[in-house]
Amino acid sequence: MATPQENPRLEQIRRSWQQRRQINEKLATISTKVGVYSGKGGVGKTTVAVNLAATLAQDDLKVGLLDVDIDCPNVTKVLGITEKADYVNGQIVPAEKWGVKVISMSFFQENEEEAIIWRGPMIHNAINQFLQSTDWGELDYLIVDMPPGTSDSPLTVMQTLPMDGFVVVSTPQELANIDAKRCINMIRKLNLNVIGIVENYTGEVFGQGGGENLAHEVDAPYLGSLELRAAYRDSSCPTALLDSEVGEEYASLVDGMKQSLNALGRDPA
Repeated sequence: MATPQENPRLEQIRRSWQQRRQINEKLATISTKVGVYSGKGGVGKTTVAVNLAATLAQDDLKVGLLDVDIDCPNVTKVLGITEKADYVNGQIVPAEKWGVKVISMSFFQENEEEAIIWRGPMIHNAINQFLQSTDWGELDYLIVDMPPGTSDSPLTVMQTLPMDGFVVVSTPQELANIDAKRCINMIRKLNLNVIGIVENYTGEVFGQGGGENLAHEVDAPYLGSLELRAAYRDSSCPTALLDSEVGEEYASLVDGMKQSLNALGRDPA
């Protein structure tokens, strides 16, 4: 029999178990869930997540994009979404553009320039609210734009959302790859899967090869490089849909991701 001191802890365990069960039931109609993750901000994680989702949608797949980068929710900006998500009968109904269903914290900000200054428990509650209350319908893929780093926010997502694996975004520079290695170690410590590593901003400015070297070092698949191109200046729609060379890079990334998921025993669409 539990002592009075143990009762609050047991109650918390029970609530957490019920919450995870509800989330699993809510996401049961989603075939594959992939996190796009980075060890630091500024490496192009959100751009990769958006273009990856848009490329999958171009293949007539049902795709959702969940932006849980609570501090800096930029997915809607990259997609050019102006309408808000809806709220019907206690359920959040995603907005949709370019064939991608989208949920982001930015839908719930009155002013996009306002800083979201929240402590860990508030971020945890917001993420859980998204997971428990969003009506995604049937999806082939849910792409999750993760918070960067290895602190409370990404930990909450990893422990709450049953993910098939993570695409890790880095750049050619040594410091970016040191941080990427940290987040790869975090993924593996939680017994989760690294789908592969992507090197972003490849080219004359930042160099190349750092991401591929990292993949060999940590024994993870290398999914390819994304060159730094002027085409990304056009924000009218995801660049993979505008520029054929960028589109080819993302098509190759999608193929590599599917091969890696198959090797991990997953069954991607």
